[in-house]
Amino acid sequence: MSGLLAGKRLLVTGVITDASIAFSVAKLAQENGAQVVLTGYGRLSLVERIAKRLPEPAPVIELDVTDAGHLAGLADKVREHVDGLDGVVHSIGFAPQSCLGGGFLDAPWEDVATALQVSTYSYKALAMAALPLMGPGSAVVGLTFDATKAWPVYDWMGVAKAGLESASRYLALHLGKQGIRSNLVAAGPLRTIAAKSIPGFEQFEDAWTERAPLGWSLTDQEPAARACLALLSDWFPATTGEIVHVDGGYHAIGA
Repeated sequence: MSGLLAGKRLLVTGVITDASIAFSVAKLAQENGAQVVLTGYGRLSLVERIAKRLPEPAPVIELDVTDAGHLAGLADKVREHVDGLDGVVHSIGFAPQSCLGGGFLDAPWEDVATALQVSTYSYKALAMAALPLMGPGSAVVGLTFDATKAWPVYDWMGVAKAGLESASRYLALHLGKQGIRSNLVAAGPLRTIAAKSIPGFEQFEDAWTERAPLGWSLTDQEPAARACLALLSDWFPATTGEIVHVDGGYHAIGA
């Protein structure tokens, strides 16, 4: 077995279609020598079909990150397929429609709470559920969208991503003693299922394709996936609490 992740055992969440960043992560991880276990929520049969499109069909575990029972049983379910984990990929996010598309001032707390639980708190919850399977050298990697600015139409999801970025730093602080790293990849806009659910998302698309110094493809998930693989690998042994931007350089230029 050879490759950047030779011998690694990974848990990858958030695969919904083969256009998702998580699918690209799983595919490239397998091509680089890793064993991959997927999680799915809701449309589990769809995730199982997508899993068969990987180079090696991957097992799928049902996981609702808001369900305490699912989280408590995750380690045992993963052990049915691998004897431990070297990496966990968090690619989970959701906000009710009231929280997006310009509804920032009107979104009720109940909807905001849902967005924060699924998109922010779940990062810590997933890491803790997988912790019994991880040891020194393991890594947790999540996906964010640059939360240093207020973006049109992103609204409460932007707040949730800001919380995610902070949560990753605190996870890095508290898991560092066990030799476990926590890092995020801030990807530019991509035409995924999640993006299509945001009213007015084309505003991001136009800005990025016109102004990113390196240019930007709205349909190429591989650059973001490659960054995830690098952070999961042994090539970043002393990097934690970091956010790696994979956005064509857009974040680095002035407005």
